[in-house]
This record gives sequence, structure tokens and C-alpha cells, in this order.
Amino acid sequence: MHNKATMRQRIVAAAAALLAEGGREAVSTRSVSKAAGIQPPTIYRQFGDMQGLLDAVAADGFEEYLQKKARRERASDPVEDLRRGWDLHVDFGVAHPEIYKIMFGQPRLGAEREAVARSFVILRGLVQRVAEAGRLTVSVERAVHVIHAAACGVVLTLVATPPGQRDAGLSSCTREAVLAAVSTAATDGDTEEPPSAVARAVAFKAMLPDLADSLTPGERALLTEWLDRITRAA
Repeated sequence: MHNKATMRQRIVAAAAALLAEGGREAVSTRSVSKAAGIQPPTIYRQFGDMQGLLDAVAADGFEEYLQKKARRERASDPVEDLRRGWDLHVDFGVAHPEIYKIMFGQPRLGAEREAVARSFVILRGLVQRVAEAGRLTVSVERAVHVIHAAACGVVLTLVATPPGQRDAGLSSCTREAVLAAVSTAATDGDTEEPPSAVARAVAFKAMLPDLADSLTPGERALLTEWLDRITRAA
């Protein structure tokens, strides 16, 4: 078992180095076999095919990012926390373009990668905090998908542009436009305005899990339907 794990790690490390140096085209059965000091059939026994190997390389590289994102200190302002999460996502993608393109630039219907699913869980948690604060103006589900789509678009646009020609303000400009579209700004004192009906509905739905013992399943389903209707009517 130990030898098998060591063999797998050696192959992944070799493929990762080739990917970083020469992109996807540099990662072939022959090049990986030579770099790892193995016979080509070993790759297929370990990973099924080359796509399986690339997925393993991407997941390994993405793991560090996921751990960093999960461990980072939370900002007291949930929208600022979401803003920092966006920046971390974009910074990772620009610094590791080949891994990012495998993870997010090559979607396969019905085959979501585990690491991508985990990143959605983290993003949903950030959005949920905004909702619970009464500052989300769309449903949690819509906000998650809007933010993810926009951030991915920014990264893929930047990595497809030569470094010297990249728009340094693209990420921040898009980020602020997205945040303005799904959330409200923080206010205090006499300038504070009451949350909209939609923001209240989203916040109430976000807190429904805390009321599980107070409502029957039927009551919870009916309340969820009403809250969703308010959100969709906006």
C-alpha cells in the first residue's frame, strides 16, 4: 500500500511539474512516464486514463487553496468577507492557470469534481452569512451562482491575456458590480435604511434551519415556498 501511494504521488508530482512548465500539451503518457521513471501502463492502472491523472493533479494543487480559504480569519462584515474570498479565488487562478483551467475551464456534465464541490460549500457559507445579516438581495442559490460565474469569467479572461496586456482593475471592477447586484452596503446610525422585503425574506429563509424544532416539515415547506415567492417576485 505504501509503495502504491508513493508511486501515485510520484506520477502526480511529475505531471504537475510538466503542466506548470508547458501547459496541458506537455502532459502526455510518454512525457509523464519518462519524468516519473515508470512504464506507461502504470499511469492507466493508477488513474484510468490521462484525464484521470490531470484531475488528480488539479485536485492536489487545488487542495492547498481550499485549506487556506477554509482556515483564513473571517472579517466581521460578511460582505467584506465575501470580497476577500473573491480576491483569494482570483489570485489562485491567476497564479496557477493550468490547474484552474482543468478545475473550472473544462466542465463535464454530470461529473463534478470533489474539490469544486467543496469550493461551492465554502462559497455558500460566505453567502449564507450575508443572508443572515439581512444584506442579501437575491436568494442564496442565485448569489452563489452569480458570484461563481463572474469570478470564473474574470480568471479565465485574465489567464487568456498576456500578462503585460491584462487589465489590473478587471477583477475589482467586476467584483464590486457583482456585490452591488446581490447585496446591500453596510449602514449605521441615522442613515440606516430598513432592509427590503426581499432582503428580509432571504434572511428569514437563511435562518430556517435554526427553527427546525419549532416547525413541522409541512410548515417549513410552506414557509419556504412563501419566502421563495417573495424573492422571485423582486
